[in-house]
Amino acid sequence: MSKANQIQAPKGVSEYVPPQSRKFESVRQALLEPAKNAGYELIELPVFEDTDLFTRGVGESTDVVSKEMYTFEDRGGRSITLRPEGTAGVMRAVIEHGLDRGQLPVKLYYSGAFFRAERPQAGRYRQFYQVGIEAIGIQDAALDAEVIAIADAGFRSIGLKKYRLEITSLGDAISRAKHRIDLVKFIEKLNLDDATRTRAAINPLRLFDDKREEIKKQMADAPLLLDFLSEQSLKDFEDVQRHLSEMKVDFIINPRMVRGLDYYTGTTFEFVHELLGAQSGIGGGGRYDGLMAELGGQELSGIGFGLGIDRCVLAADAEGISFDQEFTSDLFIIPLGDESKSTALKTAQELRNAGFRVEISFGDRALKGSMKAADKSGAAYVLVLGESEISSGTVELKQMSTGETSSVTLTSLQNHLRNVSGK
Repeated sequence: MSKANQIQAPKGVSEYVPPQSRKFESVRQALLEPAKNAGYELIELPVFEDTDLFTRGVGESTDVVSKEMYTFEDRGGRSITLRPEGTAGVMRAVIEHGLDRGQLPVKLYYSGAFFRAERPQAGRYRQFYQVGIEAIGIQDAALDAEVIAIADAGFRSIGLKKYRLEITSLGDAISRAKHRIDLVKFIEKLNLDDATRTRAAINPLRLFDDKREEIKKQMADAPLLLDFLSEQSLKDFEDVQRHLSEMKVDFIINPRMVRGLDYYTGTTFEFVHELLGAQSGIGGGGRYDGLMAELGGQELSGIGFGLGIDRCVLAADAEGISFDQEFTSDLFIIPLGDESKSTALKTAQELRNAGFRVEISFGDRALKGSMKAADKSGAAYVLVLGESEISSGTVELKQMSTGETSSVTLTSLQNHLRNVSGK
């Protein structure tokens, strides 16, 4: 088939095939493990929702809603959107299934694909993957610090070192109301196009997130929300910093951070990797005090994060971190003949059930070709299984790294592998 006739993946979609998928899976598991260790439980969500969930939950003034959502009409005439982020869907599920009526905080983790209609580039995809957590129902600076520390632990477990944590506070309603008065007065004097002025009228904080240089220059002297924090918001922010310091989680304060979603309040944070260029954010999140009520639920606060698996893979590559050694086989079996295949399948199944990773050479390849396949698989040991080995019940087990062989009975193979592998 010619290249012209081949169907290819849509532009801007991140997909992973071996060996890169090994890194992807290692990164995903590393990011999830700290959340599991902290008592978070899995939630699986639909990849599409009613569009209203995101326009109400994420915010009409955000680029996500106004420019980047994949929205379509289904066969029933309903407006449906592929999920651009995870928090709104989690909150919808918590309300719908009454999870907020039980033990608080509700602690959930998720992972999966998300979708935004953006201009594709390295680290910025139309389909991308995230790991996220949400802790809903308790407002406590210590919980804020724990959530941030869980993200930091995930990055460290990957082996990442060249990243920094930036934090700020977007305050409470009192703080934002006071700040908005001065910020609106400041913005009224700026030279803005109609679209930008309209967006600022909905949420003036959005201009701090504008990436255009001309807007950045005009906003350089804008009043900062950190200077308008109420007494309680300031205390909460100071407590978060104290808790992070006690846990030895390094951070810097970024007073101009607002992030890209309207629901954030209070503690807000972002992790930035220094080797990723323009798409340097590898994860972030914050507290959202009014989101549940906005979506028809109780007046409960929450805090969470989303961590970019794709960008963490890129960051690991940039730092030269390798995961390949985690995906080697314990044993590679080479059967010679039809009778040997049955014995090989039975032996492999018994070993796999005992927790070993075992591969078999298929397709009646010659011994030389099968040995090459065993070498490429990264198997620790290989054994050849022919008629003589089956009749005697004894095989020669070859250690691939040294070439040394040892005679082992088939009945003692599992114990022998357990002794040499430490499993």
